[in-house]
Amino acid sequence: MSKPKTSRRSFLPFAGATALGAALALPAVAAPKSGAKKKVINTPGLPPSLTGMFSSATQLGNLLLVSGYGAVDPATHQLAAGPIGNQVKQCLENIKGVLEAAGSSLDKVLKCTVFLTDINDFAAMNEVYHSYFPTNPPARTTLGIKDLPLHSPVEIECIAYV
Repeated sequence: MSKPKTSRRSFLPFAGATALGAALALPAVAAPKSGAKKKVINTPGLPPSLTGMFSSATQLGNLLLVSGYGAVDPATHQLAAGPIGNQVKQCLENIKGVLEAAGSSLDKVLKCTVFLTDINDFAAMNEVYHSYFPTNPPARTTLGIKDLPLHSPVEIECIAYV
């Protein structure tokens, strides 16, 4: 007697291609409207970037991707004076300005990536970071790297929603 042949993966809820597409679909809040176009966000009163090679942020639908910002004061174009806590504060103030220019805020940040040229600065960075995200902090990745542009010891980028 032979058993009827069944798919080994029939137990999976997304075994069919249609179900798989539905399982991987973006949530409605993040899905851009049909025909939505990428919108470039720049901080008011400032050039798009020091080099003109990137945007402060880009938006598609409700999703906002903010470029990495170092510890450079946008008014003076100078590196914020140390210690590292002051420089992390400058990064987060830069990001806050871009978020507000896009109609968002720090409360709507979903993910941050922090780059440190000295991973030993993690505790000091974390203390200042926590003051900007005291409750329900966004997901975060922190990386120790060799160098950053303009000799900044820290750079932070984020993903938020509008």
